Amino acid sequence: MNSIKNLERLQQLHSLIEDECTGSPGELARRLHISERLVYHLIEQLKDFKALIRYDRSRKTYFYQEYFRFQVNISVQIMNEDEMTELFGGFRNSSTVLSICM
Repeated sequence: MNSIKNLERLQQLHSLIEDECTGSPGELARRLHISERLVYHLIEQLKDFKALIRYDRSRKTYFYQEYFRFQVNISVQIMNEDEMTELFGGFRNSSTVLSICM
């Protein structure tokens, strides 16, 4: 579930950057309830997706230098054994199914 938590944090960070209301790195960390180090790590992850992120010291906010869209869709589907038997055409699997769509 760490991947889901990371995606949620990236989505929160993206929204704040998009609105240009992040505050300083320390303020952003407190707002997201994470460490400042993790803030920098999340920003680097967005940059890995080709986001051009800059920081304006006078306004104390991160912002996108160019338009950037980041959208996360998470789908979790839980089935009982009968539903899985029907879904997989007779293949029996007693584990829970977790589907993540990105």
